[in-house]
Amino acid sequence: MSLRDKLAAQRIYLLLGGLFITSLVVSNLIFQKFFYWHPINIEIFGSKLFEISVGVLPYPITFLITDLISEIYGKKRANDVVVVGIFASLFSLLIIHVSSLAPATSWSYVDDTMFNTVFGNTSIAVFASMITYLFAQFIDIQIYHFWKRLTFGRYLWLRNNFSTWFSQFIDTFTIVFLLCSFGIIDWENFKGLVVSGFLFKVIIAALDTPFLYLGVFLFRKRFRLKVNQEIDLL
Repeated sequence: MSLRDKLAAQRIYLLLGGLFITSLVVSNLIFQKFFYWHPINIEIFGSKLFEISVGVLPYPITFLITDLISEIYGKKRANDVVVVGIFASLFSLLIIHVSSLAPATSWSYVDDTMFNTVFGNTSIAVFASMITYLFAQFIDIQIYHFWKRLTFGRYLWLRNNFSTWFSQFIDTFTIVFLLCSFGIIDWENFKGLVVSGFLFKVIIAALDTPFLYLGVFLFRKRFRLKVNQEIDLL
C-alpha cells in the first residue's frame, strides 16, 4: 500500500473513531429518557414493545463502527477505539460533575434543580454503564474475530449479527439491572425493558448488515483489499 493510501486510511480511521466516541458519549448522557415505538400491540412482562431508552439509538452505530473497523483495520485497532471511547466518557463525566458544582445564576434558563434532575444520576449510573459497555464491546470484538477466523473471512453477515446479538444482550440486561438498582426505573419494568431493548437491538443489527456490506465493499475497492485482508496503518 502506498503512503498516500495509508494516509487516507488513517484519516478514515480517525473519522470512524470520532463517530464512535460521539455516539458513545451522547448515549451515556441521554439514556434516562424513555420513548415508545409500538409497531404491533404486544405486551411482554407488562411492558409494550417497544418501550426503550433513547440511549439505545446511538448504540447500534457504535457496534456497526467497531465491526467495520474490525473487518478492515483488525482487532487491535477496534479495541483501541473502545478504550479511547471509555476515556472520553470519563472525561465527560468530570465536566458534568464540575458543572454541577458551579451555582446557577438567578436568571439562568437551566437552574440547579433542573440540571441535577437531568444529570444528577449520571455519574454513578454512567460509570457503571461504561464498565458494562466496555465489557460488551470487547466481547463483540472477540466473537467477531472468532467467526472471522472460523469462516476464513467469509459470511460477513454471520459474524456481524452473532457478535452483536450476544454482546448486546449482556449490555441490555446489565444496563437495565443497574437502572433498577439505582432507583431510576421500577423493578416491575425490568423484564419487559430487557426483552424490548434486546429485540430492538436485534432488529437494528439485522438492518445495519447491508450498511456493513456496503462499507466493506467500498474499503476493499478503494484500497484494493482481498477477502480477509486488513489494513496495517503502521
